[in-house]
Amino acid sequence: MTAADFDGWARTQLAQVELALETWVPSDAPAGLGAAMRYGVLDGGKRLRPLLVMAASEAVAGLEAAARRAAVAVELIHAYSLVHDDMPCMDNDVLRRGKPTVHVKFGEAQAMLAGDAMQALAFEVLTPDEGVPPALQARLVALLARAAGHAGMAGGQAIDLASIGRPLDEAELSDMHRRKTGALLQASVAMGAACGPCSDAAWRALGDYGAAIGLAFQVVDDILDVTQASEKLGKTAGKDQDHNKPTYVSVLGLGAARRHAEALRVQAHEALARSGLGGAAALLGVLADKVVEREH
Repeated sequence: MTAADFDGWARTQLAQVELALETWVPSDAPAGLGAAMRYGVLDGGKRLRPLLVMAASEAVAGLEAAARRAAVAVELIHAYSLVHDDMPCMDNDVLRRGKPTVHVKFGEAQAMLAGDAMQALAFEVLTPDEGVPPALQARLVALLARAAGHAGMAGGQAIDLASIGRPLDEAELSDMHRRKTGALLQASVAMGAACGPCSDAAWRALGDYGAAIGLAFQVVDDILDVTQASEKLGKTAGKDQDHNKPTYVSVLGLGAARRHAEALRVQAHEALARSGLGGAAALLGVLADKVVEREH
């Protein structure tokens, strides 16, 4: 697959996801809630998770209507988590996606409600009255709920908050990030794969792929946090170091963290090679490269 082919595919997918978000995230929710929700999710972000959903669905010739809804739902969960993560009771950040965070713009109470509403909307999007078979709806809901809940993202965030000022070894750090960041990225791949026929071997391989890129994403995030300025990141640089949080750079060192990210990229490609999907998984291969090459 050429870079131009991938870029054209990605532009099409991103435009469709953005249109769906624009359509489904309400502007008329009561008391200004819709404005806060839309501010928190529209017009910003890399949309990596929706791209993973769509690429995995295409790899298994999945039902496009279901994959599109899964892509929007996972982005809503991601966006809600950022809104809450930025609040004073959590990371207390004032910059996200190059603009003031939701609680800075709308106040803490409205930010909390906006995140709550986006989380609920994600599951509403996954359960339409028609167009997606009920059994597939249930499977997608289960995959997303497990990734977002106590065993996944929320549990990882709890570990993160409990680890401030406390040294973690690499195994503990990886466990935290497999939950906090990796679970939702891995679920994005699984939700896409669930939209079509997928052999047991392909399902396991795609799970390994998702786990590898989920961890690689966080390793690179930690690298970028100490190597790039806030203006380029779109969020506050050096935040983790300032908050005395353990990161892959603080635990491994910058050079070793970069090597770890590259090793995870190799693991992702090896998983795709044993998936049996062949060229149908080419988009996923490019996305693995994009995750690691964000530093460059």
